[in-house]
Amino acid sequence: MTNPLFDSLFAPLEQRSKGLLRLANGARLSGTEVFGQIQRAMAALAEAGVKPGDRVAVQIEKSPAALAVYAATLGMGAVFLPLNTAYTAEEVHYFLNDARPRLTLCDPTRAAGLAPLCAAFGGALATLDAAGKGSFAELGLGHLPPPVVPRAGQDLAAILYTSGTTGRSKGAMLTQDNLLSNARALAGLWRFTDQDVLLHALPIFHTHGLFVATNVALLSGGEMIFLPGFDIDSVLRLMPEATAMMGVPTFYTRLLDDPRFTAERAAGIRVFISGSAPLLPETHQQFRERTGQAILERYGMTETNMNTSNPYDGDRRAGAVGFALPGTELRLMTDEGPAAPGAVGVIEVRGRNVFAGYWNMPEKTAEELRPDGWFITGDLGRIDTEGYLHIVGRQKDMVISGGFNIYPVEIEALLDEGPGVLESAVIGLPHPDFGEAVFAVLVGRKGEDVDPVAALESLQGRLARFKQPKAAVVVTALPRNAMGKVQKAELRRLYASWFVK
Repeated sequence: MTNPLFDSLFAPLEQRSKGLLRLANGARLSGTEVFGQIQRAMAALAEAGVKPGDRVAVQIEKSPAALAVYAATLGMGAVFLPLNTAYTAEEVHYFLNDARPRLTLCDPTRAAGLAPLCAAFGGALATLDAAGKGSFAELGLGHLPPPVVPRAGQDLAAILYTSGTTGRSKGAMLTQDNLLSNARALAGLWRFTDQDVLLHALPIFHTHGLFVATNVALLSGGEMIFLPGFDIDSVLRLMPEATAMMGVPTFYTRLLDDPRFTAERAAGIRVFISGSAPLLPETHQQFRERTGQAILERYGMTETNMNTSNPYDGDRRAGAVGFALPGTELRLMTDEGPAAPGAVGVIEVRGRNVFAGYWNMPEKTAEELRPDGWFITGDLGRIDTEGYLHIVGRQKDMVISGGFNIYPVEIEALLDEGPGVLESAVIGLPHPDFGEAVFAVLVGRKGEDVDPVAALESLQGRLARFKQPKAAVVVTALPRNAMGKVQKAELRRLYASWFVK
């Protein structure tokens, strides 16, 4: 019995003397060097008492050391639980309580805030910074790494939390087979080989940066220009060294805003891929006019990894997300059954990429994952006459801004606690840079004034910055239907041009 994901992605690095990672400072790491870091991380996890099936939570900065922890967790047969580095200790509390990780890794600057939480939930805490320093680096010193733990395809490899509109975050359980099958499908569809150099400026606590970009590059045997984040100067400087780039729409709008981004600078890139948020048709067109290349847009979600993609060869249509991936089935459903040709329906998908269910939420799993394997995404779509899928909306009120999923109920609960605020409604509005931007509509208590600026400032330190509304207005009342439900569609219509002038 083997460990499919570790054996496919990381075991080959032991004999790989050629480069694997190129860093922003010019340093380069070979596959063999990274494999050495993985072995040291496995020894550290073993000394920390991590056993197969244990959760390992990480809230650390993107770095080669962070990549090694991901690999080592898989090698130990444990379950990787990445957390957004922007989350506050208040937000992390829920995840640690729910998942009860054996070990939590954080940046040294966060240790004081997380230590009481780990102690309360019975887990250990260790630190690791972007340079690979911290208490975790001291664990396992002088110890041989333990052997790789055998795993089956149905064994859990990771849990990724995706918030729900009820306010409770859901831990999507992803198996070895989920992740490996999806990486194989994408690598083949997008023609990745060991000659590719991927410009990687995405975070690795997210499906896009970790399970799409990183896994595809590792599986293909290529290299990665492994940047800590999207810095326009670094991206433009290093772009001529790359053959492929993956990003969120924000990356592409920022490139287009910079006159240094020219067709000549982009000429060595064979494919630009976009996802995690809607790409505006005008961005697609401007990019084509500037570079002569069409961005390849795809569609996925935390529970399924990637579901569809525009073709590598063929028409990459603006506003469309292409066709179902090899091995993935897709259908559109209504309350009456399958949607009629060309009609809008709820997107459902089935395949090896579909998750195993929600951690500790059997009822929620039963609601969204049918017994025959079809997953109800909650997204609304239509299929055009040539088979391209178009995402037209969402059943729920989720906002996708800069590639991050944001749910209004969490923000509304905090805004409603603010001075003078009676109630609030949070919506997503079209934004040329972020795809969507979070926007708040506030209603004041009778006889009290509400300062929208102060209301937004009250969220600082309580919510990750990407969740905080970019603007707010004060109104006398929210629009409601006969049943008293707030009509968010009407609010989106009223303020649709707020960020798009």
